[in-house]
Amino acid sequence: MSMADRILKPGEIEAPAGEIRFLFLPGRDLFARRAERFRLLAPGHSLGGYLGFLALLADAQQEALDGFPPLPPPTLEEQTLCREQGMPLLDARLRSRNRAWREGLALILRRMAVAEVPTAARETAAGLLCAAESRLEEMADWILAGESAAVPPQESPFIAAALQVYWVHMATALGEHVFVRLEAGGVCPVCGSAPASGVVHAHGSEQGLRYLSCSLCATQWHMVRLKCSSCEATEGIAYYSLEGTNGAVKAESCPDCNTYLKLLYLDKDNRMEATADDLATLALDMLMDEAGKARSGPNLYLHPGGEVEEG
Repeated sequence: MSMADRILKPGEIEAPAGEIRFLFLPGRDLFARRAERFRLLAPGHSLGGYLGFLALLADAQQEALDGFPPLPPPTLEEQTLCREQGMPLLDARLRSRNRAWREGLALILRRMAVAEVPTAARETAAGLLCAAESRLEEMADWILAGESAAVPPQESPFIAAALQVYWVHMATALGEHVFVRLEAGGVCPVCGSAPASGVVHAHGSEQGLRYLSCSLCATQWHMVRLKCSSCEATEGIAYYSLEGTNGAVKAESCPDCNTYLKLLYLDKDNRMEATADDLATLALDMLMDEAGKARSGPNLYLHPGGEVEEG
């Protein structure tokens, strides 16, 4: 593992915040693009089997998103209150869920129960189709509360996949204009979740700017570079990458809170996708863990502790 030189100061290369596009919602083709990226990464990869499984899971997510029914939007009163108090409008921990998320889950499970995936994965999907609604809701609560370790590792990716579809649908149905900056810059302004990774853009007016990518709804929001996304400290930030790579993915590490977040540099590889490439660079997570550093945000396809269930 190598440490990159620190050559910038926070905000040094960036325009004033008011001149920067604050937020990018995911496109409605998010999961199709993610599936394509998983398929590109899988051949020859040490996690190739799991990446192939996730490509099929993302296909099912895209089908669920394409057929998702309209949902009641937040009321104008809710929107006003969240705007005035700087709260996420679609807060994943506080907002009650419509039962439609379970209908999306059922579609995903039906597809995966007959997909060309390991037998154990098909059996898990079939078993969840028969699970009580109360158990599904309980597992969803755990995942959204950041307690994914309480969910069986073989079931967690399916539940998380349905929750991702639900929040992507709600966010994209509302549009960017209803969301506002939060005082806490390290949490998603749409749903309040932690980022899975960060992306440094390579083109247009966002060139060189860092956007954090939400682990749940895949929204990207701007946060100045060389500031810890977890505690917002600015001193001693260090960057680590794997030896022998081109530095397209680096771990940004903070000494104050002892956490790290991966950054994807699109000028090195513009095909990268925030969630897929975060998972595909698990070797960097393992090295950071050996160095005593903790992830500051989850990848919801990955069980806590780095457990990969391929069946």
